Amino acid sequence: MLDAQIVVLAKQPLAGRTKTRLCPPLTPGQAAGVARAALLDTLDAVAATPVRRRVVVLDGSPDDLVPAGFDVLPQRGAGLDERLAAAFTDVLGGRSLPTLLIGMDTPQVTPELLEQCVRALLDAAAALGLADDGGWWAAGLHAPDPDAFLGVPMSADDTGVHQLARFRRQGLDPVLLPSLRDIDLIADLHAVAAVMPASSRTASVLQAAS
Repeated sequence: MLDAQIVVLAKQPLAGRTKTRLCPPLTPGQAAGVARAALLDTLDAVAATPVRRRVVVLDGSPDDLVPAGFDVLPQRGAGLDERLAAAFTDVLGGRSLPTLLIGMDTPQVTPELLEQCVRALLDAAAALGLADDGGWWAAGLHAPDPDAFLGVPMSADDTGVHQLARFRRQGLDPVLLPSLRDIDLIADLHAVAAVMPASSRTASVLQAAS
C-alpha cells in the first residue's frame, strides 16, 4: 500500500453540461453517457490502485456514480484554476501527503499506470502528466499550494506549458509523467476507446452510439 492518495476531479454527467464538444455527431444524451462511462472506468482504475485514500471532488450530485471506498468532497471555486487549488487544499487539509489529481477525461488509465505515477511523485516535489492536446491530465503535489494553479490559463492549447512553468516558478521541479490523450472531440473518443478493452464502459458506450 502506497502512503498517498489519488483524487479524481469530476463533474456529474448531465445532458447538455458534459462532453458538449462531442455534439454533433453525438446527441447531448449520448455525450453524457460517454462522460458517465469515462468517469466510471476512471474510478475502477483508481479503486484498484494500492493507495491509502481515494477521493472524488465532484461538481454535482454523486447519485450512484461513486463506489464504496471513495470519499466525496464538493468542488469549490469559479474557474478551473480555483477549483484545482481548492481541491488540493480540501483533500490535504493542511497535511503533507503525496496527492495525485486526475480528471475524468482519460478513462484509458490503468491501475499499473496510476501506481507508476504515484511512485514517481513519491520521489519528486511534484508531478505533471501532459495531454496530447496541450493541456494536462494529472498533477501531483505533496502539500497545498494554491499559487501553483491560480491564474494559470486553463482549457487552452498551451495550458500544459503554462502549468509546467508555474510549478517551476513555485520552486517545484515536477517529474513528467507519461502523456495521454484526453476525450474532448469525437476523434479523441474513437482513439481512446480503441486502446481500451472492448468490455470497458467507454468502448461499449461508443459502440452503442455508433
